[in-house]
Amino acid sequence: MSALAYDLRRTTGFLVADSRGRVLGKVESPMYGSRPDAPDALAVRKGFFARRRHLVPAEAISEIDRGSGVIELRVPREKIRSFL
Repeated sequence: MSALAYDLRRTTGFLVADSRGRVLGKVESPMYGSRPDAPDALAVRKGFFARRRHLVPAEAISEIDRGSGVIELRVPREKIRSFL
């Protein structure tokens, strides 16, 4: 299924893995941009004390498994931008 078919607002705490299966981190919060009612991206934090976060656009998500709490990306982690 496409990531756009899912509600990204309810993914806080989910693990995020890149296309190679490497864990990028956990979803800290959804990020809103073009529409106030639907997130465009997810803020992902690597560790508990990590200062930098990754911005995962919705288009980079290939699948969300609500049962296991894992979000799979269609790109490697090197393609995901980081921010403060």
